[in-house]
Amino acid sequence: MLLEIRIENLLLIDRAELRLGPGLNSITGETGAGKTVLAHSLDLIMGGKARPNIVRPGASEAYVEGIFELPPGLLSDPDLSEIAERLPEGTDEISLGRRVSAGGRTSAFIQGRSASAADLQSLGSRLLAFYGQHEHRKLTLASTQMDTLDGFIGSSQIELREGHREVHAVVTELERQLHDLRERSGARERDIDLLRFELSEIEAAELDPGEEAELEETRFRLRHSEGLRSAASSSQAALAGSSDEGGGATDAIGRVVGELAGVEGVDAELDAFAVRARALEVEIGEMAAELRSYADAIDSDPASLQQVEERLDLIDRLKRKHGGTLESVLAHGEHCRGEIEALEGGEEMSEQLEAELVEATTSRERIAADLSAARRKSAPALEEKVAAELDRLAMSGARLEVSVEENPESPGPWGSDRVEFRVATNPGMPVSPLRDAASGGEMSRVLLALVKQAGGSAGQTFVFDEIDAGIGGNTAKSVGEALRELGEAGQVLCITHLAQVASLAGTHFRIEKTVEGENAVAKVEQVEGEKLVAEIVRMLGGEDEKGAIGKHARELLEAA
Repeated sequence: MLLEIRIENLLLIDRAELRLGPGLNSITGETGAGKTVLAHSLDLIMGGKARPNIVRPGASEAYVEGIFELPPGLLSDPDLSEIAERLPEGTDEISLGRRVSAGGRTSAFIQGRSASAADLQSLGSRLLAFYGQHEHRKLTLASTQMDTLDGFIGSSQIELREGHREVHAVVTELERQLHDLRERSGARERDIDLLRFELSEIEAAELDPGEEAELEETRFRLRHSEGLRSAASSSQAALAGSSDEGGGATDAIGRVVGELAGVEGVDAELDAFAVRARALEVEIGEMAAELRSYADAIDSDPASLQQVEERLDLIDRLKRKHGGTLESVLAHGEHCRGEIEALEGGEEMSEQLEAELVEATTSRERIAADLSAARRKSAPALEEKVAAELDRLAMSGARLEVSVEENPESPGPWGSDRVEFRVATNPGMPVSPLRDAASGGEMSRVLLALVKQAGGSAGQTFVFDEIDAGIGGNTAKSVGEALRELGEAGQVLCITHLAQVASLAGTHFRIEKTVEGENAVAKVEQVEGEKLVAEIVRMLGGEDEKGAIGKHARELLEAA
């Protein structure tokens, strides 16, 4: 259900906010007051193209936003999975927005986040169905006519359609896999040889993910081995002194220990220094021994450095060939193993895929046959009910013909049928395709009759723009009642110029155009009470709500 529409700087409207209610909502106003701005707004929200000069003169951009109540389960639709991933969990209301710059550039938003016009079309078409006097594109599309017939059949048909869509996707994927497998069969041996060569090269290297860093550290140490040995040896000599003459830090600290030991126990403060001196003597001795061991262990053999360099060169070459890191090289090795296995087992895989395809195709044919049978059985019932509805809408003798034929093209997601609606709007006239039928009020009433019989998805909003063009009197009242009945299960928004229709609405908005300075401005307000009476009087052609026309206006509202 559409909860709010917000409009800024769109054509005549400076700023407007409409809070719609359930059931029938009507929008009225003088001719030229700006009622069609709302139709433009909804078209933008649904991802339509921005029309030239749609931004209000003097403004840098226009903005339109619709706030919708999300029907349960809508976001579980696989076709909306990408949109659903971008929304917070538990979302129960969603906003669709569109911004249009004065230069004509547009940007789209879903829940305040950047989106594409295609995203708005995909989501908006499930939330809102638009039927306008000059915009009958929705129900003239073949796929939509099939949707209408299936909606008339009921929930069991919708579930069957979904089952067909799922198995159709499986068939399509299996066909793709088989095609790819057969495409590769000619080059299989060549591919296997290349993969085996690359795999053997990687396996022969016996790579370890952590070895590169260790090798680089070893290389650096080997390149500086002479300097490291010299530093360690000199340091050890400074600590231990020469083997013949002694000296060094070891002898010095030994003398300190001896001197302090001679007076031990005389002064506690000096005894503390003696303790520290003995600890230093031990530490210096250990350090001298470790430095000697370190110097002796330094490897300065050029052959060792050469081996490390060659190993690093091998790793670098493999990295350049397979992704730039050791991890990517190892991953490529695993990929080669999998590809070799798949190619070597190509014939077996092909047989398995073919068997699965036969099974899936058989299932699709069975479901398609059930869908087709239900459509052919229900088509006459839809024709009869639409004819009765058209008779109620003052189109006595008008008839609908529902054609269900086998689609000469390959089966689609919704079955193997091609559904076409053909209409004769007057008695004695031959039927013609819905897309070629007369436009205007008659066409709009045909659409209303179809939508009323087929309904829509739960929570969907139906919008009718000037559906009452060219009608009046009891016909207008019948159209209004049909619109109200359609809205009882959800929501209808009707842009109308007839009092008989507007008086039946539960929520009413009036658009009024005024001139501010040199600019025309359209204001939108919700009207009720005496303001609503005054608007119905205006629509009836009166000026004073206290006279006979005012009485008639009140009677219309009370009768609603």
